[in-house]
Amino acid sequence: MVEIIRDKITSTDAWVGPEIQNDERWLYELTDGDVAELDSALEAIKSAGTEIPFASDLFPIPDFASRLDKLVSRVSDGLGVILIRGVPRERYTNEECALIYWGVGAHMGRPVSQNARGHLLGHVTDEGKTLDDPNARGYQTRNKLDFHCDQLPVDLLGLFCLRKSKSGGASFLVSAPTVHNVMRAERPDLLNVLYQPFHVDWRGDHPDGAQPWYDCPMLSAHNGRLAARVTNRSFMESVVRYDDDLALSDVQREALDVFQEISNREELRLQMNFQEGDMQFINNHTVLHAREAYEDYDEPERKRHLLRMWIALEDERRRALAPILAERDAFVRQGGIPKQARAA
Repeated sequence: MVEIIRDKITSTDAWVGPEIQNDERWLYELTDGDVAELDSALEAIKSAGTEIPFASDLFPIPDFASRLDKLVSRVSDGLGVILIRGVPRERYTNEECALIYWGVGAHMGRPVSQNARGHLLGHVTDEGKTLDDPNARGYQTRNKLDFHCDQLPVDLLGLFCLRKSKSGGASFLVSAPTVHNVMRAERPDLLNVLYQPFHVDWRGDHPDGAQPWYDCPMLSAHNGRLAARVTNRSFMESVVRYDDDLALSDVQREALDVFQEISNREELRLQMNFQEGDMQFINNHTVLHAREAYEDYDEPERKRHLLRMWIALEDERRRALAPILAERDAFVRQGGIPKQARAA
């Protein structure tokens, strides 16, 4: 029996963007003491010659770690988003930024693999690909990205801004519970469709020997709590390369169209314009993210570049998910997307 939320969601994570646009609950400014601890931990890592991945105890940030624990709670059980600002980007090399970002993420939870290359620390930058390529993922392009969750039901998505684009590329967030509420009021018939499985392309990241596509609902509920798995539309369009019978049905297309239209309403979404050194962490179950298309610089060293982590929380802090997501969740528990032999 599929659990479907019928009542209006009133939890803290059902926010409206403009109402929290200037809310301090999602913005944390690093103190001088925080930065001093990050500097000290960075020097410890560099002196020891330690490389990523490393455990959190090798990156000692005692006072900031206790504050970081409270920030994680804001993401897992509060609004679902936190932006940490104040890393003095100009002080550090790209490599030093990566060490700091990894150290912070390791204190929040366990980073897992994001792709078939086994990347624990990913690079969001234009690789000259487009979403027309059935084996490309959005982070490898400079295309506009519709509202979506990332491919596995990891708990936290993290981004670190190394460099901004020449223009465009704004980050948009929307509350999945809020979109659910609007759709419940306007099109409850289509809301039910999103609780049923859709065929989704792995886009080349499937485990060795496994089926290159999977089935997953866009929305699910467990014990009255919503979990969104809304996937980039291109993943559901390209799946027909395996079988025409996997194509979206007319009602599925309409449900996705309506969900996107609601998500994109300015009266619902939250906008963030990254500054270099910003760290954004969002709840991958309750917050959908989108991106404007962007124009980049010609010089490789100036191109837009974000670092990314998928973070699994400790078991006692993880959101319990519906049984229908068990297979997808198992990948998270086992370390993320398995590395393919051809990527070794």
